[in-house]
Amino acid sequence: MWVYFLFSCLTLTAAVLIRLKVIKVRTRWDRSPTCLVGKTAIVTGANCGLGFYTAQDLAKRGARVILACRSRERAEAARRQIVRATHNQNVHVRIVDFASLKSVREFAKEINSSEERLDILVNNAGALIFEDDVTEDGLSKFMQVNHFGPFLLTELLIDLLKKSKPSRIVYVSSSSVTHGQIHLDNLNYSANSRIARLTFSNYANSKLCHLATTNELAKRLRGSGITVNSLDPGTVRTEVTRNLNIMTQGLFRILASFFKISEEGAQTSIYLAVSDDVQDVTGKYFYNCALSEMPSTAIDSTLNRKVWEKSAELVHLTHTESTL
Repeated sequence: MWVYFLFSCLTLTAAVLIRLKVIKVRTRWDRSPTCLVGKTAIVTGANCGLGFYTAQDLAKRGARVILACRSRERAEAARRQIVRATHNQNVHVRIVDFASLKSVREFAKEINSSEERLDILVNNAGALIFEDDVTEDGLSKFMQVNHFGPFLLTELLIDLLKKSKPSRIVYVSSSSVTHGQIHLDNLNYSANSRIARLTFSNYANSKLCHLATTNELAKRLRGSGITVNSLDPGTVRTEVTRNLNIMTQGLFRILASFFKISEEGAQTSIYLAVSDDVQDVTGKYFYNCALSEMPSTAIDSTLNRKVWEKSAELVHLTHTESTL
């Protein structure tokens, strides 16, 4: 009996790995010739992985690129690498910590006061966090880093994006949203709840909440000159797993050769940020540089609106901060 079980497990594993390899081989690359000279872009979490390669591509096109990161040391190292690769000196580091709403507000205030325009906002930052820590704002850490922080930042930059229209908001989502659940009565997934003690579902829930508010934002901004789209980058080798335990990280390393490299995973983010193909497209979901079906967990417009309203309440978004 155990021999049959072992054979079944090996067969299933082999099938999954073959599938991942096929997906990797079929990765599409953005070939848009778009020039971004005179444009300004912000990429969050740009010191490594998808964010780094997205920022590097935008810099290569001549954009003024702002690397929005938590670690100054890592961000400065990324900036130097991007400048060397692109010969674009107009790459800058700004510090923001999504685990602090005060930091998000200070970052947005600095951007709004110092930047004349904002043409592209790529919400890329995120992390797999399994502990149920509570931030200084009284919010669960995994929800604030992956949802509440980026949600607040986007709202605070809307006026600058409107001023620079046509402009684009790109949100890096995840296939994990199909496994997420939204609990409106406990959207913060408080640390003393059963929900918070779940493992990978933390990440799925947080990404689903942000996808829901992204879809609602696209609806609210329709006709404003700002497009809002989201994407699944695929299974990618990135540092998003750096917070996992040693055993889980070891498993990821074994499987890593079958995943996309970060530069491949960044292609859909780049496509949505620069391609003429999507200049008038908004409220859609993309995969592999192509339109994809919106995850069924995020298509309920009423639920999306309620998640947006609850999120605004939890981050204490005021009418002066957002007119949406």
